[in-house]
Amino acid sequence: MDLRSDAGQALMHDLVAKADVLTTNFMRSQLDKYQLSYDTLKRVNPRLVFAHISGYGLKGPDADRRAFDVTGWWARSGLMEFIRQPGQTPMPMAPGMGDHCTATALFGAVMTGLYRRERTGEGSFVSTSLAANGVWANGMALQGVIAGNNIGTYRQAKGWPNPFSDVYRCSDGEYVVLAVINTAREYPALAAALDCEHWLADERFANVGSVMKNRPDFHLAMAEAFSQFTFGQASARLEAAGVTFSRVTPMGDIIDDEQMRANEIVVETGDDGEGYPLTINSPISVAESPNRKPKRAPDVGADSLAVLRELGIEEQRIQTLLADEVIFTAETKTQEGV
Repeated sequence: MDLRSDAGQALMHDLVAKADVLTTNFMRSQLDKYQLSYDTLKRVNPRLVFAHISGYGLKGPDADRRAFDVTGWWARSGLMEFIRQPGQTPMPMAPGMGDHCTATALFGAVMTGLYRRERTGEGSFVSTSLAANGVWANGMALQGVIAGNNIGTYRQAKGWPNPFSDVYRCSDGEYVVLAVINTAREYPALAAALDCEHWLADERFANVGSVMKNRPDFHLAMAEAFSQFTFGQASARLEAAGVTFSRVTPMGDIIDDEQMRANEIVVETGDDGEGYPLTINSPISVAESPNRKPKRAPDVGADSLAVLRELGIEEQRIQTLLADEVIFTAETKTQEGV
């Protein structure tokens, strides 16, 4: 839909009048330009839940600053600075990582707005931002900064502070990450699993306190121990010892992961077309209301006419909008080479 024209804006207002929810990531200047601000639309539909995602929030000097998740969620939150080895250039993020988290937060905001409407009969403006979700994801470390313990600075000066939650390479090139939280209880079991009970007789490593005072030496000892086993061997030993760990799974292996398939995290689509036999499912599940079977997204404009007709827009008006290029169909987009 071309929102630059009066006809396009009028059509959008007609659609909003029949809508429950509007989602947008337009900046404030764009919302004002296209007559889509909340103040405008709530006069069109007082029951509308207006759901807005911004880069850095709706107030302050960066309220109208353009952002993507790599800038607003990853770089601005401290996550990018924190997730790196000492002296290493900060690393880029996985595609869409911050977008997906922020979309989930917006879903929660939308559902809250709909629940409020059920109670009050009124619509509402709900919002979240990439920055808010990035800072929330990094909240544990940032709360440490507030309390005077900047782990990011510490890590750059002295390396990773906890060898019991680090990553180690096995003899077959696989990596294992540990999550030893109750270290006083699990450390002896870990040492036994790695055939390293002698650590407990070494004054540098005799207990958790001495280990933490000698972190660099202990990390080297752990790396050497894991290098003696394949991941399969290490996995069996850690499992038997009750030590919490995971394989650092390559992305290519996720698709055929038995656990992901069993829990419908990765699901079959039944699509015979190219490149879409499987897809990643929604992370939200309601047992009494199974997820719909996934299907390939339609081409841009594929359902434009059907949607407008279903909403009661007159056929003559639809044809005028098409002729004036206010709306588009998949066919017209294809003709344009889009």
